[in-house]
Amino acid sequence: MKSILIIGMGRFGRHLCQNLARLGNQIMIVDEKEENLEELLPYVVSAKIGDCTNEAVLKSLGIANFDLCFVCIGTNFQSSLEITSLVKEMGARYVISKANRDIHAKFLLRNGADEVIYPDRDIAERLAVRYSANHVFDYIELTDEYAIYEIPPLPEWIQKSIGALDIRNRYHINILGTKTNGKAYLMPGANYTIQADEHLMVIGKRTDVDKLLEALP
Repeated sequence: MKSILIIGMGRFGRHLCQNLARLGNQIMIVDEKEENLEELLPYVVSAKIGDCTNEAVLKSLGIANFDLCFVCIGTNFQSSLEITSLVKEMGARYVISKANRDIHAKFLLRNGADEVIYPDRDIAERLAVRYSANHVFDYIELTDEYAIYEIPPLPEWIQKSIGALDIRNRYHINILGTKTNGKAYLMPGANYTIQADEHLMVIGKRTDVDKLLEALP
């Protein structure tokens, strides 16, 4: 469990807050508009109305007490930059700022952000891979080289165990889990028998997974 401050309760900030709360974190949220805070009150330990470009507002939050500070302002880059810089100056341990463009990310990193996230770009890339490639049901990029894919099994894998197929050595991928009717089974052992009606969650280099996808009918 972590203590987390989220500044800016737009669409992304709201989703972030709800998901972090479900994972058991203690959250404080801040926004200029009261209506942006109201629906999130059941998820947080504290909520405050205020303009975080105002140093007095930020000082009142106890910035240094939080494990993570998210700056989720996407529509006003100048405000995002100012707030990122201020929270770092006030002793924030780790600052994650939201960016919409690469040039914004460069300035945020130079002015206090420890990490920059691109939620719109990341979702767009994920959807592009999912819908442009055959047989890909879901996709999560890990690095430029590696990703997690949700794919169907090869026909020759069905009713055979992971160990017997020697998937790691033959195909250079690892099976992280299986999914049937939306229900996931994680970390299957070597004796697990692959079924025809399930999807496999595999991790590997994109080039290796691409070869695997080409082999699917």
